Amino acid sequence: QVTLVESGGGLVQSGGSLRLSCAASGSIFRIDVMGWYRQAPEKQRELVAIITSDGTPTYADSVKGRFTISRDNAKNTVYLQMNSLKPEDTAVYYCHFEGAYLTSISYRTGASWGQGTQVTVSS
Repeated sequence: QVTLVESGGGLVQSGGSLRLSCAASGSIFRIDVMGWYRQAPEKQRELVAIITSDGTPTYADSVKGRFTISRDNAKNTVYLQMNSLKPEDTAVYYCHFEGAYLTSISYRTGASWGQGTQVTVSS
């Protein structure tokens, strides 16, 4: 299985910046996609940004131009640089992994979620 450990959330004023990190560990065979989703109170979880193994990013329209996703393949880590934060960015941010993990005889494709990190933007 794959474990995701997130860090970097916190409280920031509107217009400020935060950087989230997510490190994947465990019996990783292959990472296809890593990224971030978020869930605000009373709302459904939504995609924020993801990045493929070849470095191709995808962003939600609401964060384009403000957030930047990157990854360090050697460290199995993905980062989310969040600039010009707005109160509507307040949510729990979840790291997401899609790929394959080793089993006793081969590998199996699967997905994992982190426990989430709170981001609060005050107005």
